[in-house]
Amino acid sequence: MPHKKIRKSDYKKSASVLTASPSRWFKNVRAFGVTTVLSAGILVACGQMSSADNDASSSTKVGKQNSGVTSSRDMLPSGMLQQMQALPQLTKGLGDTGAAVIDPNKPTLVKFWASWCPLCLGTLEETEEWRTDPKFADLNVVTVVSPGHLNEKDDSEFRHWYAGVQADYPQLPVLSDASGELINKLGVQVYPSWAILDKNGNLVHLVKGNISTEQAYALAENADNGFAELKAGSAKPTNVQALDNNNKIESIEQKNGVYYNDKGRAINTRSIYLAGGCFWGVEAYMERVDGVVDAVSGYANGDTTNPSYEQVIRGSGHAETVKVTYDADKIDLDTVLKYYFRVIDPTSLNKQGNDRGVQYRSGVYYTDKEDKAVIEAALKRVQSQYEQKIVVENEPLDNFYLAEMYHQDYLAKNPNGYCHIDLSLADDKPEGTARAKLAPVSTIAETLDPKRYAGFDKGALKNTLTKAQYNITQDAGTERAFSHEYDDLFAPGIYVDVVSGEPLFLSTDKYQSGCGWPSFTKPIDMQVITQHEDKAFNMVRTEVRSRVADSHLGHVFPDGPKDRGGLRYCINGGALQFIPVDVMPQSGYAPLVKLVKS
Repeated sequence: MPHKKIRKSDYKKSASVLTASPSRWFKNVRAFGVTTVLSAGILVACGQMSSADNDASSSTKVGKQNSGVTSSRDMLPSGMLQQMQALPQLTKGLGDTGAAVIDPNKPTLVKFWASWCPLCLGTLEETEEWRTDPKFADLNVVTVVSPGHLNEKDDSEFRHWYAGVQADYPQLPVLSDASGELINKLGVQVYPSWAILDKNGNLVHLVKGNISTEQAYALAENADNGFAELKAGSAKPTNVQALDNNNKIESIEQKNGVYYNDKGRAINTRSIYLAGGCFWGVEAYMERVDGVVDAVSGYANGDTTNPSYEQVIRGSGHAETVKVTYDADKIDLDTVLKYYFRVIDPTSLNKQGNDRGVQYRSGVYYTDKEDKAVIEAALKRVQSQYEQKIVVENEPLDNFYLAEMYHQDYLAKNPNGYCHIDLSLADDKPEGTARAKLAPVSTIAETLDPKRYAGFDKGALKNTLTKAQYNITQDAGTERAFSHEYDDLFAPGIYVDVVSGEPLFLSTDKYQSGCGWPSFTKPIDMQVITQHEDKAFNMVRTEVRSRVADSHLGHVFPDGPKDRGGLRYCINGGALQFIPVDVMPQSGYAPLVKLVKS
């Protein structure tokens, strides 16, 4: 089948949901300014489809020391320009590497795209035209692809595919980052996305979605001054959102951005608003979570209309909050919350990391009433893991205003900026995200039926388990003694196989053995485990594995409490998932509640 060049107009015909560019706003670009121009348009994009004590009275965060995990900085942009100059350049006639198409004395506009994204393909011609347009003489225009990442073809397959396409775009530089490092650093999960770099290669602004011709022209006109207005960034994006008196979301000047999947269809997006201390870290962390489409920083549930940052720190009552937009077909709210709770201290009142003040309180704010129950269940699960009372707010969103431009993607623009969160945790799946929801049952026998738990995808476990969970269950690894939170957990509930969800142990059979691993006197039923002789490490031990998933759990020893059978089932916490008794019914384990309560 002959290749047909795809134009932007062709894509518009096939995706009528695209909104026309508001050209009337750009009759005088200079009058509006580049900040206003960049923030006014709808951001449309194709979603990725792939299978981490300074006083609050200070008026600025700049200068605070990073008290978080310093290795997380490795995920932030550093030396992007030099890295792109070293990348292979795929379009024939434009040089072999990025150095041939990137003038180090000019700012750079970078388009990230994928072969499966219709909007990307429909705008390649337009991007090529910008590069050769005299108005862009003071600006590098390049594109970057990431073979093998975000559902893109692998490197060799992409090169073969692009060899049949490049003739249509002979002046379009295409740099290939097969490592995926650039999109990972920037948290890019939708295509197209754009990065604006100054002459030194520092990130000035990141746009998750497409930019219009008018926006591109505004950037070109401001390139010679190094994007001074964008760097100042004191203005707020114009698509500020709030809730009106009828508790309905209203948008100022623009509606929400629309994101598209690889078939050109609008993604089923939902939003939740998360407050967890300084929003710089929460935003950078959440936008790296697989399934999150975008994350933006703002101020929620305060008493002042459209407050400035200075008003917030002086006591407007707002919480620094991140609006998290996620693909509901790829990730659910409960999983989003699991990522959230792993990076905050839920027992800390008005304080996270080094930040103190009401604006740094933790909270989950919703706009859909159905989300309240999901949040409540998550809070109960978290509370069961703490002796102290958790203080995370669970409230409807009363108001939300976007923070100033310089706050957006702050850590991406400031690699050495303050961050109280280990961003690398976003790369590791939280516990309990590997399985589909269980159907309701009415008897204990039905609950223990092995067929209920056989539907897990063994081939996908590397993507659905944490690294520690995979090492323990699949490679018979052992966690360090006293390292897992379940060792000290004695709340009522059950412990299930983290791989399949099969019930294994009751909290009533758990005891403090002092060995450093969760210990039980017996399984919930002997049929749910298997036992095997283990001669590793020049020892003879009895290994315990789960029945359905054959997960390595730990070992059983004959030194348990004599009055309770004399056995000690020494189990790795990473092989288990704890289900609190209050959550058991909606999780599919209702018949076992009476065993826990008895």
